[in-house]
Amino acid sequence: MFISSVLFGLIALVSAKEVAKDEVKAAKLYDSGIKHMNNIALKEESWAKHAAAGKYESAKYAEIADFIPCSNGTAVSGSDTFRCSNIDLYHFLSHSALGSTRGFGSSSWGWTSTDGREFIAIGQSDGTAFAEISKEGKLVYLGRLPQFSVPSSWREIRGQNDLMIIGSEAQGHGIQIFDMKKLLTIDSAKPVTFSNTNDLVGHYDKLPAGRTHNVVTNPAGHYIYSVGAQPRNDSCKSGIIFIDISDPSKPTNAGCASADGYVHDAQCLFYKGPDTRYTDREICYGYNEDTLTIYDVTDKTKPEILSITSYDGASYTHQGWVLDPTNQKYLLLDDEYDEYDAKGPGANGHPTTFIWDVSDLKQPKQTGYYQSAAKGIDHNQYVANGFTYQSNYGTGFRVLDVRSIWQDPTGKGVKEVGFFDVYPEDDNQPGGGVIDFVGTWSSYALFKSGYIFVNTMERGGWVLKLHESATK
Repeated sequence: MFISSVLFGLIALVSAKEVAKDEVKAAKLYDSGIKHMNNIALKEESWAKHAAAGKYESAKYAEIADFIPCSNGTAVSGSDTFRCSNIDLYHFLSHSALGSTRGFGSSSWGWTSTDGREFIAIGQSDGTAFAEISKEGKLVYLGRLPQFSVPSSWREIRGQNDLMIIGSEAQGHGIQIFDMKKLLTIDSAKPVTFSNTNDLVGHYDKLPAGRTHNVVTNPAGHYIYSVGAQPRNDSCKSGIIFIDISDPSKPTNAGCASADGYVHDAQCLFYKGPDTRYTDREICYGYNEDTLTIYDVTDKTKPEILSITSYDGASYTHQGWVLDPTNQKYLLLDDEYDEYDAKGPGANGHPTTFIWDVSDLKQPKQTGYYQSAAKGIDHNQYVANGFTYQSNYGTGFRVLDVRSIWQDPTGKGVKEVGFFDVYPEDDNQPGGGVIDFVGTWSSYALFKSGYIFVNTMERGGWVLKLHESATK
């Protein structure tokens, strides 16, 4: 039996707090890269085990073309039973059906055309697949952009208006800049394999070794950002690299923020928050392995660190998102390895969402947290209109109502309003899941239609939809 998420929320009040960065530990484990390389080794060991068991042979996962409602806590399709709550399944296609010969899904991002059509870019180990989500909620495969150099399990994708920005950990890959408008005239009966030579708007090839852990965008400006571009002993120290795409066909280096070293992920926005010292300046919230690090990057030649703050249970600060881009008072943060390493609140193995008050950019406060009821690991989350949409590896896609944080930042009022568990293999384990790097890597839930795309490492791509009643 699961302990209720309400109880976990109450437990969270006991020890939630920010702490100063541990400089000795940081130098030994994080700045050196030892922790990061150990994390990679753990993932690769897990993935090798699952590959040997045939988990990534995506062609064996049959298409689910029929609408499958979530009824009495499950969505049943043939021999598969997926646990769920308030989320229905509209379509599933394997990575093989989405054009991949290698499978293994990673990041994803969506794009909406001026006439309202909705498209998704799907990260796979051998490139990026493109599909349209029809008005009926079906994935319509349109083609793919192969990797620029060699395959990689790590492929990250973000949107910059009509452009899709694609980075990879593969050496020599650089950053692909693809114009999504190319998809508008494709006949789905004749999917297109795009060319890295002829079909890219631009390609950024000035990364230290051609690799980047992640890419970051700020559609209100004309810069994109590389973070985690190894090696760490490069002059930018794997920090935030600023790339000017005023002319996307000729992306140029505009400087970097190296002072706090490696940045795993970030969100960059023009500031519209309560700290009026920074109104309209460009602020990046950096998720820097053991800290939340906040930068003023308005002057790309002289970026300034405003604060470096750690927290109880920091194991590997992974990713986060502000609650409201028009009032950046609060943000949510996820730590990928606190559950695995049994640190802080995450020691009980339940995915933990940390809540931060960043109304003073120089003194952020960690005010509370929320824990999921099912055991697993959190990975990526994106917030829109008072809800956070989370990909929590083996526990699947989760939706939290976070509107209460504005009145009560302890997290007591946060509640899960829907989930769809795309990885049923671990459902009968104690706590409802395993602490492993399986299931969903990413999701995109920002389409006006309400359709949600979920990318999974093993199987492929899913189109889901949350019941409207869950958001009231």
